[in-house]
Amino acid sequence: MRDTPYTRVDVAVLEQNLAAMADRARARGVALRPHAKTHKSPDIAARQLAHGADGLTVATVAEAEVFAAHGFADLFIAYPLWLQGPRAARLAALLARGVRLRIGVDSLDGLRMLAAATRDANRSRLTVAVEVDSGHHRSGVDPERAGALARAATELELEVAGVFTFPGHSYSPDGMHAAAADEQRALRSARDAVLAAGLACPVVSGGSTPTTGDYAAAGGALDGGADDVLTELRPGVYALGDAQQWELGAVRPESIALSVVATVVSRREDDDGGLRLIVDAGSKALASDRPEWASGFGRCIEHPDARIVALSEHHATIAFAPGDAAPALGERMRIVPNHVCTAVNLVDDLIAADADGTEEVWPVAARGANT
Repeated sequence: MRDTPYTRVDVAVLEQNLAAMADRARARGVALRPHAKTHKSPDIAARQLAHGADGLTVATVAEAEVFAAHGFADLFIAYPLWLQGPRAARLAALLARGVRLRIGVDSLDGLRMLAAATRDANRSRLTVAVEVDSGHHRSGVDPERAGALARAATELELEVAGVFTFPGHSYSPDGMHAAAADEQRALRSARDAVLAAGLACPVVSGGSTPTTGDYAAAGGALDGGADDVLTELRPGVYALGDAQQWELGAVRPESIALSVVATVVSRREDDDGGLRLIVDAGSKALASDRPEWASGFGRCIEHPDARIVALSEHHATIAFAPGDAAPALGERMRIVPNHVCTAVNLVDDLIAADADGTEEVWPVAARGANT
């Protein structure tokens, strides 16, 4: 028996999720390049490629270094890198090792720094993708400016792969359909701007987990129809699931592969007859993310009506309504974090549990790879 808390992956559910997304991408006729910042695990990444993923998306040069060291040689750093200091040499070293890199850009200054950092590197392995803002209002240029930035890249002797976006405003109960449509419009406009600049645009990349699910649910043009502009999907959370996606309706609870196993260490009855349980997994195991629309600080797989009403570092307070069955002291519970990406980054290892009860330890090799 393992000490709690620990972070558990149900391998059978994981495999179902990987197969379902790969099938969805094939049905749409698009490439799948999952975002590895969610799991930070070479073991999970290898399974994603085995299901047909074309490569991986990562967020940082450090993540690229970790996955390259584990043999993954086709990586998209979907981030507008600022290549000063050691980071520039580290990027060039990845190219020297033969890693195929696509780099996100959203400014002329960023392009110039990338060109300088890779001047003496193997640019045959390097492409750039222009990031566009599709409504999240984070990084990315206005779609109509994508052509000018792509043209500037070619003038700096950088090869342009295409355009990409992250529709992060899909992470709200009322936002998925609108964000999916925004993504299509922005990417179509950006692609057309690149084509109008006289350049090819083979890669049109998007697809957060909510909008990827929304396309499938919506059907018609958004699900691989004539108006579907994407050529590549980059979902991340789909592999493991989390409580945000559960409450958004983007994943079903039975499709959630990751949970934190915790033990009930305290239990008391409220004045109204309800129960409050304390388990030994707090913010240092579950992370503290809580969108304003979320029902609590995570969800309990076996007790979907319970609510996690408070977190401290090593305590989670779980409220049960009067009459609801609740675990006894010493019993274990599986808790789904609100945001799987931040929860995974808190642990050194994932405990991968097979249907026959056997377990493996999967290192979170890219934990803390933030530079």
